[in-house]
Amino acid sequence: MFDLIRSNTKALMFILVVLIIPSFVFLGVQGYDTGRSANVTVAEVAGADITRAEWDAVHRNQIERLRSRDPDTDIRLLDTPEMKQQTLEGLVRERVLLVAAAKLGLAASDERVQRLFRSDPDLAFLRKPDGSIDTELLRAQGIGVQQFEQQLRQNVALRQVLVGVGATGIAPESASMAAIDALLQQREVRIARFEASKYAEQVKPSDAELAAYYDDPKHAGEFDAPEQARIEYLLLDLEAAQAGITVSEDDLRKYYDENASRYATAEERRASHILVKAERDAPVPERDKAKAKAEGLLAEARKSPDRFAELAKAHSDDPGSAAQGGDLDFFARGAMVKPFEDVAFALQPGAISDVIESDFGYHVIKLTAVRGGEKKTYEAARAEIEAEVKQQLAQRRFSELAETFTNTVYEQADSLQPAADALKLQVQTAANVRRTPAPGTAGVLGQAKFLEALFDPEALRGKRNTEAIEVGGNQLVAGRVIEHAPARKRPLDEVKDQVRERVVIERSTRLAREAALARLAEWKGGTSAEASLDAPIVISRAQAQTLPRPLIDAVMQAPAATLPSWVGVDFGEQGYAVARIDKLLPRDATAGSPGQLRRQYAQLWGAAEAEAYYAALKDRYKARITVDPKAATSAEAGR
Repeated sequence: MFDLIRSNTKALMFILVVLIIPSFVFLGVQGYDTGRSANVTVAEVAGADITRAEWDAVHRNQIERLRSRDPDTDIRLLDTPEMKQQTLEGLVRERVLLVAAAKLGLAASDERVQRLFRSDPDLAFLRKPDGSIDTELLRAQGIGVQQFEQQLRQNVALRQVLVGVGATGIAPESASMAAIDALLQQREVRIARFEASKYAEQVKPSDAELAAYYDDPKHAGEFDAPEQARIEYLLLDLEAAQAGITVSEDDLRKYYDENASRYATAEERRASHILVKAERDAPVPERDKAKAKAEGLLAEARKSPDRFAELAKAHSDDPGSAAQGGDLDFFARGAMVKPFEDVAFALQPGAISDVIESDFGYHVIKLTAVRGGEKKTYEAARAEIEAEVKQQLAQRRFSELAETFTNTVYEQADSLQPAADALKLQVQTAANVRRTPAPGTAGVLGQAKFLEALFDPEALRGKRNTEAIEVGGNQLVAGRVIEHAPARKRPLDEVKDQVRERVVIERSTRLAREAALARLAEWKGGTSAEASLDAPIVISRAQAQTLPRPLIDAVMQAPAATLPSWVGVDFGEQGYAVARIDKLLPRDATAGSPGQLRRQYAQLWGAAEAEAYYAALKDRYKARITVDPKAATSAEAGR
């Protein structure tokens, strides 16, 4: 019965796709890419290429979407080789599923789109006060209407490729219970710990031993002073672009008048209805019969308005509202089919409409309440309007300044000052800058792309400006090295304490391991271990206590046909642990009922089958990534 306005449906499903399927994103503005290597193939699916330009655009869009949700997010956590790899894998996944959807003939119906929108509470915030979609979200993505519509349908369809497999996966009960028993089986163990730190006092390295460790080729670079540089850099961002922008009072009022609907609370109406279903293409006699029934119900409703809910429960063909006495709750304009909406927004509270015809049949509508419609005054909205207008002007100005910035730092590459003077920016300096960002470094000095460009051999040799580098949304930076100190090997006297620390750690680790293995052999041979073992504890894969995961895994994987059973686990520099498994215990009853556990396992089984199916599709359509994302990211940063 409900039908979204066509344009709104498209927009809402675009957002739906973004929320539900994060890897399926649209290509946005290409930014300030010079175009070099933009057409390089980074992946292939079914003979079709995915280019670097597509990859970069999607990755930028993902970063901006995440930053828009949480402006305080550190961009360094988003723009990493690992994140770029995830983006590329997401693009490959999208293409594979699109090919599969096309081969299977999957498509998204209007009804399905509407149902998803109306049933998903996470999408409620996407509607503007008047019930329409915020079209700025669409424009911000740089998407045309035709492209949008095509991609919309595709993305809804491809969700069905894996959903169907996962939903129909059946986990045999025997397999389910065996897996649950393995996961939740409990074992009583006692543990002996051989901590490396406790053997440190036994290690007394001589000067000769320290020198040998220092000179050992295996430790080359371990005690080097890192490469570093003193640099200067120039940053162009939205804040700089906004500096000096003023907006007249007349322009602010004009903006208010042109966007009046944004400063008003949308009027919403609550109505109940009785639907007599009749398909639009049904035979005339059938539609006439339905209309006659609706008119009869209308007569009864007007005769006894208080019985409207009773009549809806008994006679309405709308399964979504009949049980609630026809109640549709509050809705804004754009949520209903137009004939229904026109009447609902013309009625007075308590009034009952004539019989209304729509694509779904014949309706009798009763308006029960009205809310909203209040408008914020110009004075109340002025500060908000000014900030928004300045933001828009700064955005446009940034695009203009970006070209000047890019050209000037390139054409006058021996100094950043000409660009700073032209754009009224401040050249900033930094010392002790390294090739890779130090943990916790904020701002542009935490951007791997920028640092790699600074330390590019060509930039170092001539101490020339880097190219303008995009390091975030509306952020361009260029820099140059003023002084450069290459990495050097520090003399032994300078790092002797560090060398001694490494020698002590290495040898105490070895002593702990040797002691643990010796005791383990003795205990397996029958020597009593009671005095060396901790008190008994009960563990399982689901209940790890405070034990490290490698120890849990080793204990749970150890053979238990004959008890006690022994297992040893090497923790590297932390030492060694030995565990004795004494008892096998039933699974923890608090983990859930058998039925609940089987349902959870079935969900996991379905997810596993879906992923296995996806892996088969990748193989079928010859999907492959043709670049190393980490290497590609580094190369890009150095351009």
